[in-house]
Amino acid sequence: MKKLNILVVEDGRSQREMLRDFLRKEGHTVGEAENGDRAIRRVREGHYDLILLDYKMPGMDGMEVLQAVKLINPEIDIVIITAYGTIETAVDAMKAGALDYITKPVEFEELLLLVDRVSERRTLLKENEILRERLGEKGVTTDRIIYKSPQMSTLINMAGRVAASRATVLLQGESGTGKELLARLIHNLSPRSARPIIAVNCGALHENLLESELFGHEKGAFTGATARRIGRFEEADGGTLFLDEISELSPQVQVKLLRFLQEHEFQRLGGNQTLRTDVRVISATNRDLEQRMKEGAFREDLFYRLNVVMMSIPPLRERKEDIPPLIDHFLKRYAEENGKRIDGLSREAQDLLLKYDYPGNVRELENIIERAVVIAREDVISVEDLPFREGMEEALEGRRAEESLLRGSIEELEKKLIVEAMEKAGDHQTRAAELLGISERMLRYKLKKYGLKAG
Repeated sequence: MKKLNILVVEDGRSQREMLRDFLRKEGHTVGEAENGDRAIRRVREGHYDLILLDYKMPGMDGMEVLQAVKLINPEIDIVIITAYGTIETAVDAMKAGALDYITKPVEFEELLLLVDRVSERRTLLKENEILRERLGEKGVTTDRIIYKSPQMSTLINMAGRVAASRATVLLQGESGTGKELLARLIHNLSPRSARPIIAVNCGALHENLLESELFGHEKGAFTGATARRIGRFEEADGGTLFLDEISELSPQVQVKLLRFLQEHEFQRLGGNQTLRTDVRVISATNRDLEQRMKEGAFREDLFYRLNVVMMSIPPLRERKEDIPPLIDHFLKRYAEENGKRIDGLSREAQDLLLKYDYPGNVRELENIIERAVVIAREDVISVEDLPFREGMEEALEGRRAEESLLRGSIEELEKKLIVEAMEKAGDHQTRAAELLGISERMLRYKLKKYGLKAG
């Protein structure tokens, strides 16, 4: 794990020194600042990967420091330290650019997890920067894949590692998540990038037409085949063939594809000549291909041939950090295409877009932004410009109710477990903490949170 340059901003000397000493023991380089003014000076003077920032300080508070630091260097990761009762302010800070927050009293185990997450994220960002340089040398960019989330950063990094191999890749993800974009990135990073990548939607063609599309046909192979046709496998020779909706292949086409993957050879429809071609296959599906295999709808041997490397693209609702940069990208793109000046979104419109679940994923978000740009009367997109806003708001209200109910259930269960552990331990906190598998400090925090009496 990469060791970080960390700045601890905390007005309480003992707390500041405790965090400093702990992080130094873990091998990190740590600086200190007792207030916001000093923190900003330290940021201007040196390089930091991470700032642990106390929210409540005399003079400049955490939000003011956060905003000032992001103006100086937006790449610095900031984790807010806050008391439990002010979590709402920490959430506001995250909206303003903080990576995460941690509550007082700071649990060292929790802090280490956060620091490791930042370290892993920065390592991935550096490796992805190298990938972009490699693409730039080939005259290709990753600009079409817009992301900020650690999930997508990990995925892009993995694409760079598998690109150099000949292995088949299976991309799994819901419709609209960007499977074809990822396939093209893998191709562009590979030694095959000078040759074509050809995409075929396996679910859009009838069985006979798909077989002809992939493998070609000879004259007279079927009614209407008036001349020989070269298939996609021949066209993609030396390059990559991207097979989308692979789960929709008929049994007959599955057999022919399996033969190609095993022997690198095939025959045109209606022909006897055995042909060989050098093609890498990347396939994609929005269905559970393993389940299709268990149901007998997909060949087991073909599944394992396609699934040498499996990459799962998370839905947009599970990587909310990607929504703001995607919105900015689509706003700029469609404003230019339509010759309109769009300065951004109203706060209400932005909140609605950030909270929506996007069953259609990135494709749905793109459609929403394009429509909003087209119909907007002002320079700023408002809630009135968003489609189905009433349905979206109703869906959001329903989700909030579900989340509130779930949170309440979890807290009740946690409270019950703590009470039971304290009873078993005879109100001895150290023993109760051991039974629960948490630290004694965390137990004291939970007791206070739920208003339970400590023994």
